[in-house]
Amino acid sequence: MYNKYKNKKTIIDGFEFDSKLEARHYCELKLLLKAKVISDLTLQKVFLLQDKFEYDGKSERAITYVADFYYIKDGKEYVIDCKGFKTDVYKIKRKLFLFKYPHIVFKEVIK
Repeated sequence: MYNKYKNKKTIIDGFEFDSKLEARHYCELKLLLKAKVISDLTLQKVFLLQDKFEYDGKSERAITYVADFYYIKDGKEYVIDCKGFKTDVYKIKRKLFLFKYPHIVFKEVIK
């Protein structure tokens, strides 16, 4: 099945990935995890970018960023995002993430 960005959903180990690129990267990270090069591999980890709040009597939802992959290597935290296309929303959330979590190494895997 293809989505609006022409990515083909792929299932590996019971996980559904949004693209073949993301699925391939998961396989690479699995090998690094098995070799104990990385630890704490997490898929689709959610990071809070802005808390929910009230404005003019209405509740505004929190803004979150969902990382494709999160792991720890040599004591440092890493976030990986696999992209075939950078949407405007992604670009904004990326900047907010970099500002709020400067201690986390942010990497993009581009198609």
